[in-house]
Amino acid sequence: MPATEPAPQQRGVLSVTADKVRAAATTEPGRLQIIGAVLALLVVAFGAVTAFEIADRSAAADDVVNRSQPLSAGAAGIYRSLADADTAAASGFLAGAQEPRDVHDQYERDIEQASQLLVKAAADTDASTKSGQEIATLNVELPRYTGLIERARANNRQGLPLGGAYLRYANQKMSDVLLPAAERLYAAETGRLGRDSDSARAWPFFSLGLGVVTLAALFWAQRRNYRRTNRVFNHGLLVATAASTVVLLWLAVGHTVARSQLHAADVNGQQSLDVLNHARIDSLKARANENLTLVARGAVLTPDGKKDKYETDYNTGMKSLREELGKAGGLAADDARGSDPVKKAVTAVTEWQKRHRTARTTDDNGDYEGARKQIIGPKGTTGESFQQVDDALELALAHEQSQFTRAAEDGRGALWGLSAGAAALAALGAVAAIAGVNRRLSEYR
Repeated sequence: MPATEPAPQQRGVLSVTADKVRAAATTEPGRLQIIGAVLALLVVAFGAVTAFEIADRSAAADDVVNRSQPLSAGAAGIYRSLADADTAAASGFLAGAQEPRDVHDQYERDIEQASQLLVKAAADTDASTKSGQEIATLNVELPRYTGLIERARANNRQGLPLGGAYLRYANQKMSDVLLPAAERLYAAETGRLGRDSDSARAWPFFSLGLGVVTLAALFWAQRRNYRRTNRVFNHGLLVATAASTVVLLWLAVGHTVARSQLHAADVNGQQSLDVLNHARIDSLKARANENLTLVARGAVLTPDGKKDKYETDYNTGMKSLREELGKAGGLAADDARGSDPVKKAVTAVTEWQKRHRTARTTDDNGDYEGARKQIIGPKGTTGESFQQVDDALELALAHEQSQFTRAAEDGRGALWGLSAGAAALAALGAVAAIAGVNRRLSEYR
């Protein structure tokens, strides 16, 4: 039997399509169809990529305003409330068996606020994350701390020296467990805020590049049309160019404004908030250590056994406080409403340290009651100076928080509508480009 010839191989879809495109490119109508398809594809791709990238930036900016910054502020609030509760507990103990009602109420408010903030933070945080683990630690250890404080109070009311030991143990738990966990929580949430801010400010280079390519292709197509027909305008291509230009300018200007405002929120708001939060916590810890210096009466020494531990920690805290206030003053140098409270805090810190030295001299001379009166009380005491520092820092924090919120919301607002607008204008531009090319094609029919 004669050998049969092999059947011709089936050609792939891409190969057949490529042949058709090459065949179409040999005629002017075919070339116009290819140009129209490419232009429509570029305009649609530009709009789609812009919509996607801006939606991502908008989501990050929204997280900055509604999620990560509130969580960071909440973590700072937990830290401050715990430190203030420890300070109030030491102040109440130092006052004697009859703890002042206002001091006791302050302690209760601090514990309640810390508990409420922990509940809110737990609801907004994945338990498997680092933040979730720190929140769990705080929830476990806080009741243990309050239990120790209640034992210290009960013994203090009975005039038993064991109360001081319970208070020192409670302070140790606060210093070694609770505050470090709160600080790690604050660092984690502040880090997430920084990442969200960076994501929102990242340049949409792909969208911008594709927009430039799209406009270049549209201008080329119109120039080609003019050279072949001497017609200055093709209405369809002109509309497509206008739509693409609007999207590109909207993208560039909108994102530039958003980036600038979010940067301002970070520099003029969050950086100052971070420094002021640390300053306020340093002042609270210093105040607690100042009180405990009198409560312990030299019973707790530094590891080398040469100095009073609480007095040493007080001096360390005050040095750190001055450093943080120096940073805060530098960040708020061009803003009187932000710098004035910081200046007041610096002045109050100077007076606080002066009064503290006087009280220590009194105590070292054996006059415990005289030193105690110089530490606690409303007038002429270190307690008055501490309160002035705390009030000034609270005012500065409120101002910087408003600065951050206003700038961050303006940054988020600059991106509003851009994603949907880019998609709509891209659709309009693609239809207009096809219509413009079809207008030229109709001349060949």
